[in-house]
Amino acid sequence: MRHARKKQKEREAARTKPRHRTARPRTQRSGGAKKGRARLIGRVKVTLRGRGFLIVDEARDADSIEIPRECLNTALPGDTVEAMLLPHKRNEPRRAEVVRILERAKTRFVGTFVRHGDRWYVDPDDPRVYADILIETPDQKRAREGYKALVALTVWDDPKKAPLGRVVEVIGKEGEHETEMRAVALAQGFDYTFPPEVARAADALRAARARIFRAARATHRDLRALPTFTIDPEDAKDFDDALSVRPLEGGAIEVGVHIADVSTYVKKDDAIDKEAQERATSVYLVDRTIPMLPEVLSNDLCSLNPGEEKLAFSVLFTFTPDHTLSDTWFGKSIITSDKRFSYEEAQQVLDRGKGPFFQELTIARDIARTLRAARFRAGAISFETEEIKFKLDADMKPVDVLRKARQETNLLIEDWMLLANRAVAERISAECKQRHPEPCVCVYRVHPEPDPEKIMELAHFVEALGFHLPHDKGVVRGEDLNALFRQVEGTDAQDLVETAAIRSMAKAFYSLKNIGHFGLAFSHYLHFTSPIRRYPDLMVHRILTRVLAGKGTPSREYRWHERLAQHATEKEVAAMEAERDSVRYKQIEYLRGKVGQVFEGKISGITDWGIFVEELHSKAEGLVRLRDLTDDYYYIDKKGLRLVGQRTRKTLSLCDRVRVKLTAVDMEHKTLEWKLLTVLPHATPPTR
Repeated sequence: MRHARKKQKEREAARTKPRHRTARPRTQRSGGAKKGRARLIGRVKVTLRGRGFLIVDEARDADSIEIPRECLNTALPGDTVEAMLLPHKRNEPRRAEVVRILERAKTRFVGTFVRHGDRWYVDPDDPRVYADILIETPDQKRAREGYKALVALTVWDDPKKAPLGRVVEVIGKEGEHETEMRAVALAQGFDYTFPPEVARAADALRAARARIFRAARATHRDLRALPTFTIDPEDAKDFDDALSVRPLEGGAIEVGVHIADVSTYVKKDDAIDKEAQERATSVYLVDRTIPMLPEVLSNDLCSLNPGEEKLAFSVLFTFTPDHTLSDTWFGKSIITSDKRFSYEEAQQVLDRGKGPFFQELTIARDIARTLRAARFRAGAISFETEEIKFKLDADMKPVDVLRKARQETNLLIEDWMLLANRAVAERISAECKQRHPEPCVCVYRVHPEPDPEKIMELAHFVEALGFHLPHDKGVVRGEDLNALFRQVEGTDAQDLVETAAIRSMAKAFYSLKNIGHFGLAFSHYLHFTSPIRRYPDLMVHRILTRVLAGKGTPSREYRWHERLAQHATEKEVAAMEAERDSVRYKQIEYLRGKVGQVFEGKISGITDWGIFVEELHSKAEGLVRLRDLTDDYYYIDKKGLRLVGQRTRKTLSLCDRVRVKLTAVDMEHKTLEWKLLTVLPHATPPTR
């Protein structure tokens, strides 16, 4: 737990070493490929310093085996490989050498053209890709100094030679907004444009709108009379979900969760569906959305736009006056959204006590509070991470950094979507067990319990900061984590501890095997409420349709669902990386013209080459190099949470508030450098 943001720290460290423009020659193998030596299959992880690791058990990165740089043998991050264990010495980590690439995780990379001699290469933006890619001879003329390109790896089977690639696209001049945003998306495998056959299929659906709608009247329940509304971000263009609220006789209440009915328009394995399978998710960059579905569907046909009749998949919940759930109905429907609220507008209605749909909003809020309280009593974890957004000028340059406000209307929608997702998961599971001799397929959203070793590391880490996390040999409950979050709330350590806690958790993923959701304290959970932007939700809509009709899932489709569940998990991670990269670029761009200015920040990481400081307003992180701390010789204490001056005994600790001067901005590597001026008083309890 020494570093708050390990990835960024490794990137900074890598900058101190020269970039190798071609592949390093492979050194002599240690021990050679001897017969009978243990061989393993796993996924390769590469750090920003070029060290490799073999991940054999995806659930436990701690069990990884080191692969020395000279033993990677052309393996790149994420590749599935066969590796041979090297001779093991006492008190040294296990090591392995890659002997065969089984599957490349990526074959397309984004980078900048660079010239070496009379040949052009592409220097990958991802520093974990440790060799520049030699451009094939026919594409050499496409290279331009200072331009970014997308290249496809064609041949790399000899670590003594540079990888060979062809130019797929010249993206544009580096440093320009459009170039950088497109590069961020392409680097993670996402593209703005749809293939021509997908665009034609979308246009055909638009032309067939009336016919599709007429046919749906025979299969969809008419719910247009229900008072219905949507609540979304101010800049939203696609509306997946709507709520309806109406009082019933005897004081009962019906609340409907209505989800866009994409499955009526998009049929399994048609052109649009195959493209959606590949994309698996929409991507949200700082200035745009890269949709999973063509805009004809995402913003028009399927979107629950106000004042328009729309097809939906609805869940109607009936509650007693004391907010006890008494009945649930599932089915396809026709609805009309009467009002489109932004989160802020809906919150204003609640705060003022008057306005459109005040009664309905109040009822939905009050029941949501009951649902939320019950969830936390059951052990759900309250993760509240702060997000930022940018105010951009006409040239798309960031002029300010803003916080995304979390209001009760955000929580209200979240609570109702969680209930719908849980209810659908329980219904599918129950129906399959009752009606079919073998369980039918369901794509669950699962979250394993955390690794006890990581929880013990977290407990030691927060204890060194003056806090306490109870656990039983690494087994922790949700309420224990919530108690920790309450301890750090309002202190300078809050962001750091919450980030460390999130990183100690296992990652949620899609699976056909239901193991429950630890973070939500749900035994059954899936994604149903966002089929416009997530492919697993569309899969669940189709599954639920079959279940409600008394049908199971054909056994021949099991592998198809399994493959797409894994693919959706991988694309979700890629989308998050793209979103983070776009935010990081704009953070650095925001500070580019502010070199020499003084800022307040907090120490977010400590290494043996310096300290990392997060600027409070933009939340951008940069480095204060150890060599620039000239008032003393500093060393890291045993716990790794502070630097101590050898002569003055002055300390620089994690979470310390500091005043720093911005000394350098590197747009190419997305890094900042600070000069430490002073340490400020802070609210964190003293370090033990």
